[in-house]
Amino acid sequence: MTTEATLPTSTSPTAGQVWTRARGVALGVVILLVGAIAIAVINSGTRRGGLDPRSADPRGSRAVATLLADRGVSTRVVTTLAEASSAADADTTLLIAAPDLLTDHQQDQLHAATATSGGRTVLVAPGGPSVGTLAPGVTADPALSFHSKLSPDCDLPAAQRAGTADTGGFRYDTTATDADACYPSDGLPTLVRVPAVTGNGDTVVLGAPDILYNDRLDEYGNASLALQLLGSRPHLVWYLPSLSDDTRIDSGERSFFDLLPSGWLWGTLQLFFAAVLAAFWRARRFGPLVAEHLPVAIRASETVEGRARLYRKTNSRDRAAGALRFTTRTRLAPLVGVPVTQAHAPESLLPALSAQLQNHSDGQALHALLFGPPPGDDAALISLADQLDALEREVRRP
Repeated sequence: MTTEATLPTSTSPTAGQVWTRARGVALGVVILLVGAIAIAVINSGTRRGGLDPRSADPRGSRAVATLLADRGVSTRVVTTLAEASSAADADTTLLIAAPDLLTDHQQDQLHAATATSGGRTVLVAPGGPSVGTLAPGVTADPALSFHSKLSPDCDLPAAQRAGTADTGGFRYDTTATDADACYPSDGLPTLVRVPAVTGNGDTVVLGAPDILYNDRLDEYGNASLALQLLGSRPHLVWYLPSLSDDTRIDSGERSFFDLLPSGWLWGTLQLFFAAVLAAFWRARRFGPLVAEHLPVAIRASETVEGRARLYRKTNSRDRAAGALRFTTRTRLAPLVGVPVTQAHAPESLLPALSAQLQNHSDGQALHALLFGPPPGDDAALISLADQLDALEREVRRP
């Protein structure tokens, strides 16, 4: 018994079929990339990061820099530790926008430069990794403040004049007896001013950056507090730590896990448990076996129609034409006295067909019909099927 399993066709999709299936996804990816590039180009000249005194975005700080300029205070932006350290001076206020981005090595160098400078250092929302080094004697409480609008409740003149302000964020504790602890939340201050051990300098620890934002500057006493904290000296140096700063490379004391943000272990565990739950949710349910009568009878017309739809969906005209020619050769071989095992050899089948048929004496035409290349379109495939059917009817004709 001969089956179609011997048909010499490949099950791997062709390049055209792969492109047909993937062109929609590829087009979507290209559109997303073009859109992202366009947005980046449009915004590259106007948008900057948060707490940037050059930025007019809601989370920028251009408004406070402009108000300080009106009062004669110059503002200069620096992005490297060397620039920030060299700028520390008695007539300079050094604002560190993101202290937690500094490495331990950078924090030590910066504190050494500011401790005896006689100027003011303002730390914006420092957490546990940085506040202990940059402001010795001050520690950050793990619990954040749930209140944003707070009252001064201290003797610091700048806080008394500003009144209520948006300082709620990190809460601190200090062991310095001469420190000013202001804007308390549940007993712990959110603004701490620690005088320097020597000289007239000091360090201001600010629990939240809200009073510096463009969209929050006009609320409550935010503007007053910001101008007093940053305008006590004629020069303001705004330090925006950069990841490209060469001084971030320590002497090898920090391991890979030290570079990961805090909480990464719990986050990884949560993702693991989420993946396990998703696996249980999507896994196959194992239950009792269901008896099924096999084999299942399927009508030949349904099988032909199903395969035809699959061929058409994947544009597999070559495989469809190969199946038609294979079946026709298999049926014609016994009719012309050729063994079925040699039905697919042109040198055996074509001479026998030419000898029996009078209207197909041209061997080249028979070869093109039974062994030719695949059709180029659907119309050619239909024509091939009609010609093969006509050839088989002619051979069967008595």
